Amino acid sequence: MRKRAFFIFFSIVLTVYGLINFYIFIRGWVAFPQDSSLRILFLVVFLIFSLSFIAGRFLERVALSWFTNALVWIGSFWLGAMVYFFLIIVAIDLLRLINFIIPFFPSFVTADYERAKYVTALAVIGLVALLVIAGYINALKPRIKTLRLTIPKDVNPTKALNIVAASDIHLGTVICKARLERIVEKINELKPDLVLLPGDVVDEDLGPVIKQNLGETLRKIESRFGVVAITGNHEYIGGVDEACRYLVEHGITVLRDSSLRIDDCFYIVGREDLSINRFAGKKRKSLEELMASVDRRYPIIMMDHQPFHLEEAGNGGVDVQLSGHTHHGQLWPFNFITKKVYELSWGYKKKGNTHIYVSSGVGTWGPPMRTGNRPEIVNIQLSFG
Repeated sequence: MRKRAFFIFFSIVLTVYGLINFYIFIRGWVAFPQDSSLRILFLVVFLIFSLSFIAGRFLERVALSWFTNALVWIGSFWLGAMVYFFLIIVAIDLLRLINFIIPFFPSFVTADYERAKYVTALAVIGLVALLVIAGYINALKPRIKTLRLTIPKDVNPTKALNIVAASDIHLGTVICKARLERIVEKINELKPDLVLLPGDVVDEDLGPVIKQNLGETLRKIESRFGVVAITGNHEYIGGVDEACRYLVEHGITVLRDSSLRIDDCFYIVGREDLSINRFAGKKRKSLEELMASVDRRYPIIMMDHQPFHLEEAGNGGVDVQLSGHTHHGQLWPFNFITKKVYELSWGYKKKGNTHIYVSSGVGTWGPPMRTGNRPEIVNIQLSFG
């Protein structure tokens, strides 16, 4: 079941990836003069960029090295550049179609069409390069999002709880040791009572995480009640049991369809990711099953990686739900798509008595850049009673 799911998933992804790259290549190729040596340079550079991510991901599973790291980094930047090359070229082709029906291009374009294509190609390359650079710088600077919430339960001496949540870290080749150290430093500056990691802690491949010994960096997180994580879809893509085992070995409690009462003060409920069905052929427990062993007199904080069916938490007695997964699109204009797919793509919402927050995440997947939003670490200041 898992192999079949992988095959179908990656077949679709590779087909779409190939078609988009072919379209970009053809439009770029015709933009350069036929007798220009730039065509050969374009061909070589394009092949390196477009094949690097796939080659790097495949080769790093065989043997990690500086070469595989370089391929993954080049390919990751290309994923972001590819998105904007595609969008801009589609826009240009639509303008060309409109001009074919109702001519409106100025004379300086139509007088020397070959030169206009060449200049346009250079301008598009420059614009995309600026977007990639700006998006990369933005991704390096997570903000602190502060939420002050009240839970009307008063069953213990604890009157407040300082929680820090960091979803979608995506540890691996791109989110490397230096990035993780900066994330851990920001978490510790907030002096949390509890740190929550609502899924996608690890990217697809555990190899780069082990090689960089990122688990020891995770151990540096300072928290009164420790660090609690759940699974996300990327743990399943890369091998969920191995990823969870690694996290547990480095001091992180992983809740997989289970709950934990902490200091006789509150509960943490951790749901298995929805990907368990697609990649493992299993079903996760219902919220009703999970809540059966929870004393609802206590404050209940639930982590569920993918923010679907938010009404379940509202009807199930959960006080606070934390999710991630969406990255709020990560790259503009994908945030408009995630807004349509999810009831809450990013931000805060209250359903009944349940406070719900969907984080845009602190890391990145694929392109090491963000153009649709800021990465964030969420500081939830809970008060009780």
